[in-house]
Amino acid sequence: MEKAWLKSYPEGVPQSINTDQFENLRDVFEKSVSKFKDSPAYTCMGATLTFNQIDELSRNFASFLQNHTSLEKGDRIAIQMPNILQFPIALFGALRAGYVVVNTNPLYTQREMEHQFKDSGAKAIVIVANFAHNLEPILDKTDIETVVVTELGDSLGFPKSLLVNKVVKHVKKMVPPYKLKGHYKFNDALAMGAKQTFQNVEIKKTDIAFLQYTGGTTGVSKGAMLTQDNVLHNMMQIVSWMGPNLKEREEVICTPLPLYHIFSLTVNCMAMMYYGAENILITNPRDIPGFIKELKKRPVTIFGGLNTLFNALMNHDGFTDVDWSRLKVTVAGGMALQTSVGQRWEKLTGCRISEGYGLTETSPVAAVNPLDEKGQYGTIGIPVPSTLMKIVGEQGQDLGYNEEGEICIKGPQVMKGYWQRPEETEKVIDEGGWFHSGDIAIQQPDGFFKIVDRKKDMILVSGFNVYPNEIEDVISGMDKVLEVAAIGVKDSKSGEVVKVCIVPKDGSLTADEVIAHSKKNLAGYKVPRHVEFREELPKSNVGKILRRKLRDAES
Repeated sequence: MEKAWLKSYPEGVPQSINTDQFENLRDVFEKSVSKFKDSPAYTCMGATLTFNQIDELSRNFASFLQNHTSLEKGDRIAIQMPNILQFPIALFGALRAGYVVVNTNPLYTQREMEHQFKDSGAKAIVIVANFAHNLEPILDKTDIETVVVTELGDSLGFPKSLLVNKVVKHVKKMVPPYKLKGHYKFNDALAMGAKQTFQNVEIKKTDIAFLQYTGGTTGVSKGAMLTQDNVLHNMMQIVSWMGPNLKEREEVICTPLPLYHIFSLTVNCMAMMYYGAENILITNPRDIPGFIKELKKRPVTIFGGLNTLFNALMNHDGFTDVDWSRLKVTVAGGMALQTSVGQRWEKLTGCRISEGYGLTETSPVAAVNPLDEKGQYGTIGIPVPSTLMKIVGEQGQDLGYNEEGEICIKGPQVMKGYWQRPEETEKVIDEGGWFHSGDIAIQQPDGFFKIVDRKKDMILVSGFNVYPNEIEDVISGMDKVLEVAAIGVKDSKSGEVVKVCIVPKDGSLTADEVIAHSKKNLAGYKVPRHVEFREELPKSNVGKILRRKLRDAES
């Protein structure tokens, strides 16, 4: 089997890699800064920071954390913001000081935030002001001692920063009032850090770099422990895969997917730093007209996205006015790429989409299609260098070509395990070091892998994993609900949306009540779009609700 997929390896891509040239992620950053200096590193809302500026600002932030907080090496710091210039400053500042970054979705509700912060034991947080009101009521329930609040325009430079912040707060009313006693303003923290010295600490490759929260193959939100070496290896796996197509200082990558998501974090933020690429940060990719406007400002050479995003962009009138002449790499992940979408994108831009596959637990990239004509729509490609993938049956036996089974992955990018959950770790990483993904696929005779069924019960909404257990736990808390089951149903815009089937305890229960309760406790993409009331739910002979039967009824 190994030889089959090696036949399809792209020219110039090694079959294995090593990371001996780097000590840790800080070393990657510092070497890139030294090499690319005044080259643009990040651009957002018309403002650009060079590698030198990111170096200085992140050092100041690291100094602030070292000198003005109780944080010690290995402590966790949460970052909760969209794609703005402050994100890489805070991220690299934390990594340089040896802290563990806990990336947090800004759309999380208070309940979701409380769980993640308590579970991770985060002692500090950097949060955008727009969502600080959600932190206020739960702060005392966590271990967080240091709060740094930033406004969207803080890094745009005067007077633009002042103007943007005033418009966001007073005109668009996007910042609900909040009171966070003793919090620091982001720019004040940078100024405080600049007045003191930053001290390098020893960072080993085995140290945890990130706690990336995921439902894994079950619905309990868990922190995947990604070590310095996990992310470093995946970064270099991506670099080696794209290497023959990229040139230093010449690449401009569009970053619409959030940096707190593992895909953008490793691919856009880490791997592209190696090439001195400029990251164009898109703060609100749902604003398609605004997104198109940004794309018109500067031709991009690399674009990473997902099926729904490609579709939305191409359906906008201004898409064909964008200069796509320099685009040479387009990568899709997060959800299945529809062949029709891939073919249309290729026709309109002249660039083929290479679909990849990965999970939070694999840092994330495990497989990807070749960037040239060898790529196949409808598949997830072949394993990246230094990575093995196989298909196993229900009894753990290795399967042959075209036999459906679970994808198992082995490689240096596979997580250390789930944070403080050894039993959950044992469920997904076997004694041989193979990670069991829960995804059902086949391996074709040519070595390419093809997904047959995503995690059996997982719902995939615009690339975000939604786990039925969480939805059901929230809705079952309603007094009028007897039983509930959550499933995913097809949706033309999001790929899937959440539907709940409910057996009511009280006949007066309405769909509006269910949705209103969900909105208070769940991020927007997790809120049910469809509510169905039933007299009973299908169950197994031991009483387990059979979600599959509910899904089958929708097809």
